[in-house]
Amino acid sequence: MMGEFLKGRKIWLASRSPRRKELLSFITEDFSVKVSHFDEEPLMRNAGSMAPEELVKALSAGKARAVLEELGCPENSLVIGGDTVVVSPEGEIFGIPKDRQDAARMLRLLAGREHQVTTGVTLLAKGREKSFAVTTRVEFYPLSDAEISDYLDTGEPFDKAGAYGIQGYGSLLVKGISGSYDNVVGLPTAELLRELAAFFKEKEEL
Repeated sequence: MMGEFLKGRKIWLASRSPRRKELLSFITEDFSVKVSHFDEEPLMRNAGSMAPEELVKALSAGKARAVLEELGCPENSLVIGGDTVVVSPEGEIFGIPKDRQDAARMLRLLAGREHQVTTGVTLLAKGREKSFAVTTRVEFYPLSDAEISDYLDTGEPFDKAGAYGIQGYGSLLVKGISGSYDNVVGLPTAELLRELAAFFKEKEEL
């Protein structure tokens, strides 16, 4: 098990995303999921005034803090929060689309061009917190209105940042990526494993 050093620790994933749950299981299967009730809207309304990396770190931290507080800040527990945004070529922050029209607009702006996907992750234990962000560059093929409509008809885009899922039908839109594939799915597992190891090593050295 890659996350052997996590044995005996109570791990909580502060996310409703089945994709993050699946990805975290590559590191450890011994964790619980607790959906965060953190209100993202105030941060998303001001998204244009923040760097994408700072935005996703703030979002992931908010989710993790809300869950840790609800749990009562138990000893030997770690909460992992995550949040992903897509950054258009013009620098617009794309979260989850509001509706079909919004999803189509996002896909038209991404078609035939390169954009960025940035995920923020927060590790939170009693008295300790660490956040980091990972960015991957993704290039789409040119897309016709018919291709966009066909993709929307799959129903896949409507719960995903940027209106596409690279692990599903959305893979057919992607010409290439530079960086972590898992990061585009929603959780940069290779980076997370190393950040977790450093997080617990630092604790032992305190």
